[in-house]
Amino acid sequence: MPDQNHGMRFLFFALLFFLGQALFAQQDSLPPQKEADSLRIVKKDSLELQKVDSLKVTEMDSLKIKPKDSIKPSGIDKRERFVRMQKKIEEEDSVFIEDYKIISYLRDTTFLDTTLTINKEYKYNYIRQDDFELMPFSNMGQPYNVLGRTFTENPYYPRLGATAKHARYFEVEDIMYYHVPTPMTELMFKTSMEQGQFLDALLTFNLSKRFNASLAYNGFRSLGKYRFDQAQSGNFRATFNYSTQNGRYGLRGHIAAQEIEADENGGLLNREQFEGELDDFQDRSKIDVRYTNAGNRILGKRYFFDHRYKLVNSPKDSLDKDPTTLTIGHEFTYETKLFDFNQSAQNDAFGDDPFLVPIEDRARLKTMFNKGSVEFSNRTLGKLTGSASLYNYNYYFNSILITEEGTIQNKLDGQEITVGGAYSKRIGPLSLKGELDYTVAGDLTGNRLNAMVDYKLNESTSIMGGIHISSRMPDFNYLLYQSDYRNYNWQNTDTFEKQQVKSIKAGFNSKLLGRLEGEYSMMDNYTYFSSTATQEQIDNGQGTAFVKPFQESSTINHLRAKYTKEFKWRKWALANTVLYQEVTQDNQVLNLPQLVTRNSLYFSSNVFKKAMFLQTGVTFKYFTSYNMNAYNPLLGEFYIQNNEELGGYPLLDLFINAKVRQTRIYLKAEHLNSIFSGPNYYSAPNYPYRDFVIRFGLVWNFFS
Repeated sequence: MPDQNHGMRFLFFALLFFLGQALFAQQDSLPPQKEADSLRIVKKDSLELQKVDSLKVTEMDSLKIKPKDSIKPSGIDKRERFVRMQKKIEEEDSVFIEDYKIISYLRDTTFLDTTLTINKEYKYNYIRQDDFELMPFSNMGQPYNVLGRTFTENPYYPRLGATAKHARYFEVEDIMYYHVPTPMTELMFKTSMEQGQFLDALLTFNLSKRFNASLAYNGFRSLGKYRFDQAQSGNFRATFNYSTQNGRYGLRGHIAAQEIEADENGGLLNREQFEGELDDFQDRSKIDVRYTNAGNRILGKRYFFDHRYKLVNSPKDSLDKDPTTLTIGHEFTYETKLFDFNQSAQNDAFGDDPFLVPIEDRARLKTMFNKGSVEFSNRTLGKLTGSASLYNYNYYFNSILITEEGTIQNKLDGQEITVGGAYSKRIGPLSLKGELDYTVAGDLTGNRLNAMVDYKLNESTSIMGGIHISSRMPDFNYLLYQSDYRNYNWQNTDTFEKQQVKSIKAGFNSKLLGRLEGEYSMMDNYTYFSSTATQEQIDNGQGTAFVKPFQESSTINHLRAKYTKEFKWRKWALANTVLYQEVTQDNQVLNLPQLVTRNSLYFSSNVFKKAMFLQTGVTFKYFTSYNMNAYNPLLGEFYIQNNEELGGYPLLDLFINAKVRQTRIYLKAEHLNSIFSGPNYYSAPNYPYRDFVIRFGLVWNFFS
């Protein structure tokens, strides 16, 4: 693997190269943060801002009115006129935190949020997302077991697979674009489990008022507490974003180079060493693991390019924010990705008679996506979009495999031609949104329909509803796979059918009563991995040797309801999140806990004469016991097991967080109750959750 520091050196070199030009293209530096600055953010949650088109944002910027003083007002002396002119200039040159805009793939725009909230505490982790519905492994950067499922957000096209290794892989939809008045840097640092650190660095700057660029690097290394448990990664992203002075043409794109690598030990060899609480094994590095000679890796490179041109742009006047427009657009994505599994010697955990030793498995996927679109927008009719897309794919291995059972080909390649449309419209308090994709040529996909309606009852209460219908083949590793281990070779292109999902959801959001979301899904041809090993083989540590993909012939019904509410009293607050799930199925192939809950009791206050904002408290998380999915390192996937129930234990974390200007400081004692509770906590069969650990870190925003 390339040296991890190589990516950091490249990032710093790029920063120095661009910084000289960037400084000359910016407005004045951000002044010291005033009290009003922080109050603005507290009153406006960045996640609840009204969505605006990124091109419209730049149009609005061009409409700023310059102060004029060509007419001398009567009755005002020269000194007073001079003071007023200076005040106008200062107001125009002032920079607020709302001027630092973040633009998503869907062109939704929010501004930089430097506040310290309980939601920031939930997202201060390796994936930088709320992991309420996830169960992490003991080491940083390892897989997350799933505690909650939703079936309305799956990608339209099948992906490579190895989904357990993609927790921090940046997809096209995860890349953000920026528009800033001065260079802005964000640094996130956090200690890892053992001998390593985590750093997420971002620098964004405007080379001109219309052209923005950003460089970002996410990297970490953590040795872990157990033997052969090391994990590390490096994710580099570079973006650009440009629009013309009149706002007719907009261009954006990014380059991403990512590598996620981990040693694999197969979990505990003898659970008694972990559960027996013997003094010799309190040092977890002394516990025996299944093997110490395996590892896997995800490596990906992507080039993304998206541009749009407004053929018609007819605003009524300079202040018209919703003119009639006709826009043509083109989106292009080219990505290469591979998944490696390497093992220096054979191990019975995957089979006793491999084709070759050492084991060197590699699955590759190359994709190219082109999409052309036409969008018509009108104040009365709403926004209507039509599109046509071409998706080329090539999923392949090095050689064709010929066995007594038959021939397994070495690749799946082809193309998908899809037509689609989208519509959105706001009518007073009513908001409508829908999108449709239909494949006219190709074998991988069928159709997708999403429709949403949102109605605002009043300023603090709204209701929503939606439906989802989709049809597509499972990921490529279900359809075709090759390995040096004999048991891991299959081809299901002629036997597997498209997965069918039908969902309906509804929700209620109130500042007084909280947020309630419900979703009911029906799935046909649900595809999953499972082991056919006997109990004797499982007892001998060979459960993973017989893992294969299957499709469920009967319909699976999944119901979920999630409730979120925070209660506040003076400087105290209690944040609650509860998830309830129910699965109806003929065969037990979808295993989920029935109840997941998280409760945070915390105290917030300004201290040291308001120089610091302090937030401290405790978080309690619990999920009911269930047949927790097992992990397979060779595939980088979780698989179904119905031999033992795990879970039913609490996770108690104590945190002390602080904010000083634009710096947020985090100190957490994780899994505090493991000090006095029995070692029965697992993230997956044979994979223990982490012991008590104290971790420190910070998020620092600074402005040039």
